[in-house]
Amino acid sequence: MTKIISKDHQVLLVDDDPSVTASIAMLLKQNGFRVLLASCQDEAIKHLEHHSISLVIQDMNFSRNTSGKEGMILLNQIKNGFPAIPVILMTAWGSIELAVDGIKQGATDFITKPWDNQQLLRIVNTCLELNQSKVWELNTRQMLDEKYDFSGIVAEDPAMLKVLTTIGRVAATDAAVLILGESGTGKELIADAIHINSRRLKQEFVKVNLGGMNATLFESEMFGHVRGAFTDAKQDRKGRFELANNGSIFLDEIGDLDPSSQVKLLRILQEQTYQAVGSSQTKKSNVRVISATNCDLYEMVKDGSFREDLLYRINLITVVVPPLRNRRGDIAQLARLHLHKVSQLYNIDSISLDDSAISWLEQQTWPGNVRQLTQTVERAALMSNDPILSIHDFHTQNSSANEEFDESSLPIGSLTLDEMEKLMVKKAIKAYNNNLSKVAEALGISRSALYRRIEKHDLTS
Repeated sequence: MTKIISKDHQVLLVDDDPSVTASIAMLLKQNGFRVLLASCQDEAIKHLEHHSISLVIQDMNFSRNTSGKEGMILLNQIKNGFPAIPVILMTAWGSIELAVDGIKQGATDFITKPWDNQQLLRIVNTCLELNQSKVWELNTRQMLDEKYDFSGIVAEDPAMLKVLTTIGRVAATDAAVLILGESGTGKELIADAIHINSRRLKQEFVKVNLGGMNATLFESEMFGHVRGAFTDAKQDRKGRFELANNGSIFLDEIGDLDPSSQVKLLRILQEQTYQAVGSSQTKKSNVRVISATNCDLYEMVKDGSFREDLLYRINLITVVVPPLRNRRGDIAQLARLHLHKVSQLYNIDSISLDDSAISWLEQQTWPGNVRQLTQTVERAALMSNDPILSIHDFHTQNSSANEEFDESSLPIGSLTLDEMEKLMVKKAIKAYNNNLSKVAEALGISRSALYRRIEKHDLTS
């Protein structure tokens, strides 16, 4: 699965341990790379000044000093003097926080010692591919469609075209991608597009909702188990990582993962190996990881609820999906597309929108994003006797819950986003008589995401 792109690429290895540089140099040369060696900062800088270097792999510790100070100084020298050259850091498992600090200072990725040769090659190739892809940018939907398969995504608004350009650029690499965005923005569609346009297209794409997985089930679900591993383990079971081997895995709602499971996930992402529950056999994992969340992981790192080292392992590339209110140019097309689906689903005549309906839809704030838009359009279509929907079909929907959710009644100018969110959740709970399953469905979010918002806004009473 590792695609070698070594032609014309020269790699600089910086480490004061000859056995390390000799081993990695042999691996790279066997795969067609040209290699230069340096044992100290000054020697590394001279090579960078006098040779064409495509990539640097550098240790974080020199002269038996484990503080990482020398490694950080060299990294800063490289990023200041040669900012276009990607840098991969090497460190011991117990010093991953050094590598995380390095990522913050501009390094592209990191590996831990001892390393796996195939994993190292994948990281090297991914860094080079990402660096090469920066030289072009497509900016129209027609240009994107000529190169990629984005058939499942509605995107004409400039905000979404930027997203498609980014995922087109990274899809063919093995880069770990973190998709951020509010609930209902279509993060799973973005994950699908990444896999569809990747080299792993013909392999499995396994999707996992981590928001509904507790710590007890995590190991068995993700790594599998053998018969007799626990009371109900009546037969061997493959875990999600084994099912996704050589393919891709989508870790949805990764922000909901509990701390103990975060450690276990970091281990497999870092070491590319795992053991099924109840087994002593170590298995290798070659999986492209795509994660998604509506949480602010950086804030969660600050409050200690999400591991910083895991964050930097899953977000080599970050894709932020804009909320619907920031891509209004797509609202009419999204609404028309869903009306077509409604017509087919319910076997009814074709339904369209008049100008007043489109104008109304484009003026709404859509806190539930695309999911809320499609529910609103579907409800109007089913309750109207007219094949052409107008603004009145959206104003007169006979649903008390819908009346509670009429965004046009919200005093937008006087509310912050947090206050709007609190009001919407509070109204939904009242409208559905505390039926949290229906509340979550109406808001277009998962139950776990709803619980977080209830706690956040102190709506438990």
